[in-house]
Amino acid sequence: MIYFDSCYIAKFYLAEPDSPNVSAFAKDNANVGCLLIGKAEVVVVFHRKLRERVVDLSGFHLLCDQFEADCVSGLWQWRPVDDALLASSARRVRGLAATTFLRAADGLHLTCAAEEGCTAIHTSDRHMIAAAPAFGLQAVTL
Repeated sequence: MIYFDSCYIAKFYLAEPDSPNVSAFAKDNANVGCLLIGKAEVVVVFHRKLRERVVDLSGFHLLCDQFEADCVSGLWQWRPVDDALLASSARRVRGLAATTFLRAADGLHLTCAAEEGCTAIHTSDRHMIAAAPAFGLQAVTL
């Protein structure tokens, strides 16, 4: 599996500077996955674009509809959040250096990628990039 964090999945739908590279990579590679909470995170990114007036209400709904259709069609492979993942994430965070900045969802994404056997996580999130090596992952920015 190729692991995209939710910000990379959102870039697939948005016109951002690195979006063409992200879209091309996703289209060229099957089995792009993310933790299930990424579904909610992607819609929140779309909502932020609505709040910032990057898209209007109609555009927001079109983004949400296309994302939902792509989820149903299997474009994105979603990994479950379960007790084992939560416990593993907690164990991993306990072992981090005190200087490592980590948000809860980022820790879950990094744990999921590591536990799925991924060697890399595709993201442009600076905090996730910095924390990835502590989870045995290389951060890849397209």
